[in-house]
Amino acid sequence: MTDTDPSALAGRHVLIPRAPGRGDGLARRVEAAGGVAVVAPLISRQAIDDAGRAALDDAVAQLADGAFAWVAVTSVNAVDELAASAQRVEAKRDGECRADDRSPAPSPLSRLAVAARWAVVGPATARALAAHGITADLVAPQNSATGMLAVWPDAAPRADRPSDGTRAIPSPRVLLPLGDLARPTLEHGLTTLGYLPVRVTAYRTVSHPAPPEVVARWRAGGFDAVVLTSGSVAREVAAQLGVRPDVLAVAIGEPTREAASGVGQVIASVAGAATDDALFAALLAAVGPATTNSSAPSVTPAAAPDPPASPTGLLDAAGNPAILEEGTHPSPRHPGVPHTPEES
Repeated sequence: MTDTDPSALAGRHVLIPRAPGRGDGLARRVEAAGGVAVVAPLISRQAIDDAGRAALDDAVAQLADGAFAWVAVTSVNAVDELAASAQRVEAKRDGECRADDRSPAPSPLSRLAVAARWAVVGPATARALAAHGITADLVAPQNSATGMLAVWPDAAPRADRPSDGTRAIPSPRVLLPLGDLARPTLEHGLTTLGYLPVRVTAYRTVSHPAPPEVVARWRAGGFDAVVLTSGSVAREVAAQLGVRPDVLAVAIGEPTREAASGVGQVIASVAGAATDDALFAALLAAVGPATTNSSAPSVTPAAAPDPPASPTGLLDAAGNPAILEEGTHPSPRHPGVPHTPEES
């Protein structure tokens, strides 16, 4: 994090709808610039069911057997779920990998996935892979599926492809461990490039209701800006809080901007990369310091729906609207999230 003018966001109140572990870096930047940051997740990751877990484990077992030329990873969540699956697969193989491994790798994922090349959507995902001992072979310069496809090599030179639609060699297979809400952009693009994409659901995205104090503050005009880090977050902001034209919205990339536009949210700025530094730069460009240092801007509250059982249709594992755990104690930065010493 570079030096920041301590008054660059003076008097500004910024909502960061992310989990504390993912939103704290940006929150620190906002606070260092004189702003007030509130980190409150509106979505969360949900484990897949037993059938989905079996399908994921089968795909990882095939990966271990060299069945995939590439693995394309579009989120840190997917890395986490692949690592958990690799641990299960390795355990089922009666310790063969451990017995034969003369140079222990940091994790089962790197032990099982030595034959494939890895493509990632951005630097955060690359770092998550590196924590498991895997170096990404391709990092998208633009943090989106479109950005990945722009630099992905053709499966074979076009001159070598038969004109009658048949192929002299089988299409290389690409494992796509995605969230359940991911669009098919990557699948379609890879097919065009001559690959055979194999999509498997690695996790589900579910609604996480906003804490009541955040809802009340939003409706009272208590936020100057909101940071949208995915299309799912943009839709949940609209569904749970309501669209406010007086709140400046910053998007992490073009897909998020498009999703926000689809629910009526105008985007003031788009980050140049999926990093905290880029999001902070976009926030500065969109917002700047307040003209007064009041605790909340003086605006007319916009009408908003009651806190919903999410109209986006995102449910918990039992098919019910997701709810907050009982007994949580709000922290100053993380309302509705259990307070721990690390959040101080």
